[in-house]
This record gives sequence, structure tokens and C-alpha cells, in this order.
Amino acid sequence: MEQFLEEIAAYSAAVERSPQHILRQAIGANWRQWKAWQAGQSSPTLHTVDKIRQYMADNPVPVKAREAAT
Repeated sequence: MEQFLEEIAAYSAAVERSPQHILRQAIGANWRQWKAWQAGQSSPTLHTVDKIRQYMADNPVPVKAREAAT
């Protein structure tokens, strides 16, 4: 779970959006979902993880942001 949250955090930083925004766009999550996952109050299903990863793959980090990160 921690690795998945780190993936979302890294992606959201690279695209300059909040993790909450990414979840909202990817799965229509409410704004509190991210905090609940971080606090261990809930966790995503594998189907949800797949949908979020697919969203990130379909909306890659812009090349300029990737170059700036390296």
C-alpha cells in the first residue's frame, strides 16, 4: 500500500496536481479518500488500483517535467 501511495504522490507532484485531484479524476473519489488511505482507515481494491494506474499511464507526465526532475 505504501508503494502505491508513493506512486500517486510522485505522479501528482510531477503533474503539479494534488493527490486528491488525481483520485478525483481517475476514479471520482471524494476529497477525503486520500487522507483515509494515508491514515490506514481504508484501502483501495485491486480494481481501483488498476484504474488509477491506467489513468496515470493514459495521462503521462509531460516531457519537460520529467527532464526537470532528473
